[in-house]
Amino acid sequence: MTLARRSLMALGPLLLLAACGDEPAPARYPPPSYDYLTKVELKVARIEIDDSWAPRGAGRRVESLAPIPPREALRRMAEDRLVAAGTSGRAVFVIEDASIIRGPRDYQASLAVRVDIADDAGNRLGQALARVVLVRPVRGESERAVRDDLYAFVRELMNEMNVEFEYQVRRTLRDALQQTVPNAPEPGPVEAQSLDSPGAAPAAPAASPVSDRPDPPVSMSPRPADLGTLPVPRPVGAPTPLAPTPLAPR
Repeated sequence: MTLARRSLMALGPLLLLAACGDEPAPARYPPPSYDYLTKVELKVARIEIDDSWAPRGAGRRVESLAPIPPREALRRMAEDRLVAAGTSGRAVFVIEDASIIRGPRDYQASLAVRVDIADDAGNRLGQALARVVLVRPVRGESERAVRDDLYAFVRELMNEMNVEFEYQVRRTLRDALQQTVPNAPEPGPVEAQSLDSPGAAPAAPAASPVSDRPDPPVSMSPRPADLGTLPVPRPVGAPTPLAPTPLAPR
C-alpha cells in the first residue's frame, strides 16, 4: 500500500465529517395551533367537519408541497375554535377551497370555509361564509426554499382566515351563538341616596310643600316711632294727679 493511499484512508473520516457539516440542518415546521384564540360557542349539540375538498381546475397547484397543507390548517382551526354548547341541532364546517397555485413569479392562494347550522330535522337555520385571497412572491426555486415559502404563506393565510372567520360567524349567526355573558338582572326600585361626596357638609333639608290654605293674619307690632303715644305706666301707690280747675270769669 502506497503512502498516498494510506494518507487518503486516514483523511476519509475527516472528509466525510466536513461534507456533512456543509449540509444545512433539517427544517422544522411545527403544526399550527389555534386553541389560544377566542372560542366560537354554537347552540348545537354536535359539530361535524367536511374536509372532502379536492383540487380541481387548471393551474400549477402546489398546496400539496406545503409542509402544512391549507386543508389541514383549516381543519385544525375548526377543531380548536368551534364548540358545541347546545342541546340539539348540529353545525357542519365545510372546506370549500384550500388551493395554492404557482404563477411565474408568485403564489396565489384562495381559502374558503362555510358553517351550516341545522336543527335535528335537517332544516337549515343559518349559514356563514368566510373567504381569504392572498398573493406571495416566489423567493426561491430549491425544494427547501419552496417548502419554507409555502409554510410561511400558509401561516399568513390562516392569520387572515381566523379573523375573517370569526367576524363572519358573529355577524351572520348571531341567533346561533351561545351567550357567554349572563343577562343583566331586572333593575330594582330606585332608592334615594346621598350624592354628596365623602366629607362634604350635609345638604340643606328640602323645602316644605306649598299649602293651598290662606296664611293666618299677622299681628303688627308697634313701631318704635309710635311708642310716644302710649300711656306711661305709674308707680304702684302714687297719687292720681288732679286736673286743674278752670277759673270762673269775673
